[in-house]
Amino acid sequence: YPRYYQTCNSSIGSSRWSIWGLIYEETRGILKAFLENIIRDAVTYTEHAKRKTVTAIDVVYALKRQGKTLYGFGG
Repeated sequence: YPRYYQTCNSSIGSSRWSIWGLIYEETRGILKAFLENIIRDAVTYTEHAKRKTVTAIDVVYALKRQGKTLYGFGG
């Protein structure tokens, strides 16, 4: 009996890690796309202001442009 339970538990554990791996990859892809959009807009604001450094206000404006308001950083 102990061998049977050990086999069942190990197979359940591996499928659990497999699901977490899929969730991790999906979450990572969504976060990457979100950050790429924000960074692209923030860099556009920076270039328009003829600066080479992205400031917090550039990120605030980029977030606001996409409908996500961030409080506490001006703008």
